[in-house]
Amino acid sequence: MPLTFLSAEHDAQADATESPLPHGQQDYWRRPYRPGPWRVGGAAIALLLAAYVLISAVIIAVAGTPRGALATAVIALLGIVFALRLLRIGIWVSSRGVRRVGMFTTRTLRWREVTAVRTVQQPVKWLGLPRSVQGQAVEVERRRGGPLRTLLTDHNADFLTRPEAFERAADVLEAWADEYR
Repeated sequence: MPLTFLSAEHDAQADATESPLPHGQQDYWRRPYRPGPWRVGGAAIALLLAAYVLISAVIIAVAGTPRGALATAVIALLGIVFALRLLRIGIWVSSRGVRRVGMFTTRTLRWREVTAVRTVQQPVKWLGLPRSVQGQAVEVERRRGGPLRTLLTDHNADFLTRPEAFERAADVLEAWADEYR
């Protein structure tokens, strides 16, 4: 018995025939794609490690010194913040512009500052590591200033095993740029 009301898949099937901009309220910042399995898996491992460290903090608090328990709890909280920020990394769009969220920085570019959004073939980093492979990337040309760092690649943590999801996300980004530029 499929329970589609418990999953996100029922919305994707209903919106597949509609316009490339399926969001009703476009003033909110939205990610035009779902986080990939590599990103979610990395965050899950970080949360699992943080849970073990929190258990250690409780054991240290009961059997040891409060100072050691506090230090261990702070390390666990840093692990939780890291996992949540890892899930937040990516590209977000709204009617105001495009936002690139990184681990430590967030860069917002208004649509009026964007000249073009396009998909290009170029060497891209594999999972953000120094190793480069041939792949596709979504680039943004700005009216003023240097080129913006590559927004999305088909070999990052969101799209490594999902080429069709990369194509959909690139199409949605290009459609948002065409509509609001």
